[in-house]
Amino acid sequence: MADRDEHVGRMQRLKASVDRRIEAAQEEKGLLIVYTGAGKGKTTAALGMVLRCLGHGMKVAIVQFIKGAIDTAEERCLKSFGERMTFLRMGEGYTWETQDRERDTRFAREAWNKACEFIADPSYAMVILDEFNIALHHRYVDVAEVVPRLRMRSSMQHVVITGRGAPAELIGAADLVTEMKQVKHPFRKGIKAQAGVEF
Repeated sequence: MADRDEHVGRMQRLKASVDRRIEAAQEEKGLLIVYTGAGKGKTTAALGMVLRCLGHGMKVAIVQFIKGAIDTAEERCLKSFGERMTFLRMGEGYTWETQDRERDTRFAREAWNKACEFIADPSYAMVILDEFNIALHHRYVDVAEVVPRLRMRSSMQHVVITGRGAPAELIGAADLVTEMKQVKHPFRKGIKAQAGVEF
């Protein structure tokens, strides 16, 4: 009985705290969201938000940096949404595969310039810059150029940036930052990337 009463008391205090925060949170604005860290799930989290937007009838753009050479099932699926979904693969593959800094920089700059077009267009409710943190980390694109450009976007547009190694300046500018932590990974046990999980 004591345990039950203690649990009820804890839940009542928690509900009161949550209700106060919900009541205080009245502002609505476009968010800058960063998914970073060594763990899996950064792109997957971003794509989940894309599905939410599409479910609300919103228009979305995805620009894939770095891993753009890889054909994915999610691209094929999302393109079925027609004019509401723009999906651009603009890289040539992971940097350890390409091993060409000049070429990687050129492709990253082209992808960033295209991303800027979407960011400048308020008809896009959400713009995903997939693996862009890697381009920033390797300085293919200068974060000092990126942050001011993101601040100039439409007040209701959401931008989601994924990839390892998000720079401190981007983290400081973001409204929401989640760091994915790797605890276990099947690749370390010799299990290859599989359809429906990795691509």
